[in-house]
Amino acid sequence: MTLLTFSRPSAKRSWKKTLIRVAATAFTLFLFACAHATMPEPAELKIPIPATYTLYEETAPVPDRWWESFGSDEINKLVEDAITSSQTLKASLARLQQSEALAVQAGADKLPDLNLRAGASETTRSTGSQTLQDSSRSLTLVSNWEIDFWGRVRAEHRTALLEVEISREDLYAATLTLSAETTLNWLEIIAVRRQLALFREQLETNRTILELIELRYMKGLANVLDIYQQRQVVAELEASFPQLEAQLQTLYHSIAVLSGKPPRTDMGITADSFPEFAAQPETGVPADLLSKRPDVRAAGLNLRAAENQVAAARAGRLPSVSLSGIAGFSADSLGDLVENWLATLAANLTMPIFNAGSSKAAVTRQERIVEERLASYGQTVLAAMGEVEDAMVRENSQTSYIEGLRHQLTISRDGFREAVSRYRKGLSDYLPVLSALTSTQRLERSIVQAEFERFSQRVKLHRALGGTWMSQEFQQN
Repeated sequence: MTLLTFSRPSAKRSWKKTLIRVAATAFTLFLFACAHATMPEPAELKIPIPATYTLYEETAPVPDRWWESFGSDEINKLVEDAITSSQTLKASLARLQQSEALAVQAGADKLPDLNLRAGASETTRSTGSQTLQDSSRSLTLVSNWEIDFWGRVRAEHRTALLEVEISREDLYAATLTLSAETTLNWLEIIAVRRQLALFREQLETNRTILELIELRYMKGLANVLDIYQQRQVVAELEASFPQLEAQLQTLYHSIAVLSGKPPRTDMGITADSFPEFAAQPETGVPADLLSKRPDVRAAGLNLRAAENQVAAARAGRLPSVSLSGIAGFSADSLGDLVENWLATLAANLTMPIFNAGSSKAAVTRQERIVEERLASYGQTVLAAMGEVEDAMVRENSQTSYIEGLRHQLTISRDGFREAVSRYRKGLSDYLPVLSALTSTQRLERSIVQAEFERFSQRVKLHRALGGTWMSQEFQQN
């Protein structure tokens, strides 16, 4: 350690000579640092990315805010309200601002600090025969600075800046998820409303049939078993209403909470039919996910942050140099304060000699963290591609399934009409009519649920594809 102290009564060396000595020491250490590279080679993702998706088709692009493709002002307003008022997004935004503050703190270490200290003291002591009093006044500027020869401070600052970007991507991911969950809730509300409307129609139909059977029974054209069987169908439908109504209410609560409002808030949802199902959106190529998926971008940034921590750990094994300076005034009274001054400039060199392998282990650990995050980054990319592929396959499969259900419904309705005709003519009992009726009504309900599932897969596809609209949303706000 080198300590250089200057005071007015005994200063024999000039400030210029002192600065030259400090600069010479710093230059020597800089030359030594140049021979020790501390930044590791950037890790590369070694995963083959397909040129296209399995079910890739040339289609028209959708709006950047994908929910607008449904052509509903209602869902547009719901999503925008959720993004504006969501407590989840407010928490994510606060975490981003915390990261920004930490980055400012990390960057401050690159420059010298400067603190002003002022003090005053009064001391009284007794020696038996007399009482003595001492006074002291001081005004001092203190500065400390670590010379970042090896880039440790710069690496820590870069890590903090990357943490800001990671928090930003987390905010974008939360926004993307919120838009998808809000849209799914809205679509499910429509599905339940359609189910309720369908149940009411079916209940009315079954009550009418029950009245006809009872009339035929009074005329001796039906037996009491037919009445009991039809009454059971009516009772089953009536029992279904409480569950559907409860499901609808919980969906209202859920979409209100997503928007940062109390559960019983009226969100003004009036839609009772699904929007038109448009053609599949333009998916681009799998490589696009590296820039459009916030979770993929965050995983890549986490990898880069780990690489900077390797550099910081390596720099921690090298000597560190810090400068400290003190300049101030000190006197017994305020009047003499400016007449008595003191200035000190100190340079400190710290070099690790032996720490039982702790520093080396810290570097090894950070290098293994890089390997871990590289693997996690690769897995995130693979999972993102898998989500897109899965959503496309399931949507196409669901479309074929709906077509099959509708074909079955056509056949079932034909069979129901034939069964009713034969029953009226006395050519069969009521059981074929009941079987055809329950089959037809079950298919009608299945189609509503299948249509919701197809819309659900479309929403999942949009979420899997990511986007850049989230950054535009927060720039506007």
